[in-house]
Amino acid sequence: MAALDLLQGTLDLLILKTLSWGPMHGYSVARLIRERSDDAFLIEEGALYPALHRLERQGWIESDWGLSENNRKAQFYQLTARGRAQLRAEVATWQRYTKAVAGVLEPA
Repeated sequence: MAALDLLQGTLDLLILKTLSWGPMHGYSVARLIRERSDDAFLIEEGALYPALHRLERQGWIESDWGLSENNRKAQFYQLTARGRAQLRAEVATWQRYTKAVAGVLEPA
């Protein structure tokens, strides 16, 4: 399957949702998004880390240093209470968006 281009703003939603499953480092975030999307979304470091830093500046996630599965020092990210609220809001918006698109695509 070919990789899909992400709609603007979708990466934030995918990161927030992925981090709702628990704290993880950036590589794990990208890997889980790739796996859960059946390899449709391949998140490059050049997009992932700026997004993580932006979400952290907004107070939606926070980070701390720890050791990865292979004993390497890594920055682990997790949702904050504000991030959980933002995730709920973004999921609701996404559901309205997909329902509206489906309404146009489906035959009357």
